[in-house]
Amino acid sequence: MTIRYGCFFSYAHGHHTFMSKFKNDLADALRCYLEPHLDNENELFIDSEQLGGGDDLDRKIALALCQSVCMIVIYTPKYEAHAYTRREFAAMQLIEEERRHWYPLPSHLTIPVIMTRHPLSLPAQISEPGMYVDFSRYTLATGDLKTNPDFLPDIDRIVQRIVAHYHFLKVSIPPGHDCSRFVLPGIPPEWRAAPAPHFPR
Repeated sequence: MTIRYGCFFSYAHGHHTFMSKFKNDLADALRCYLEPHLDNENELFIDSEQLGGGDDLDRKIALALCQSVCMIVIYTPKYEAHAYTRREFAAMQLIEEERRHWYPLPSHLTIPVIMTRHPLSLPAQISEPGMYVDFSRYTLATGDLKTNPDFLPDIDRIVQRIVAHYHFLKVSIPPGHDCSRFVLPGIPPEWRAAPAPHFPR
């Protein structure tokens, strides 16, 4: 196995400015502050930048997940509604379970970043991993995340968590480990029980 990415971005695609700008602003900030800590690896894997139309999506995503140090989940209610993003989440859980035998994990490999909260509550998959970062106060008027003092402490927390795993992983990969053998799991169940049907009285 070769480490190729500091972090895999897992997110639901959006059609409008708010979601795409947040993803791009967060990616720009993380690239900026991760770069000094990495050797020759790319800071991030983002599917919209690194996949082409003719790619075998499942194979490329599985490979990129395995070659990433950690995974950023940009959480919105839309994230948990999409089967494919839940599948990426489940894949990183499998990778974490494997790496748990390689080195003492300082934290979970999945780092949830809250963009928009669910009106009912955060799902357990997001609220329980040990550390999520709440960016739900972000708006289109926020400006540049990498220079905004309101968000810099959270950016630093994310970066330091990735860096800790990076240095452990570099010296702990078993000889001969082959990421091409990793495959995505099946589509996991929905994260919330379906509400009971309501019939008008």
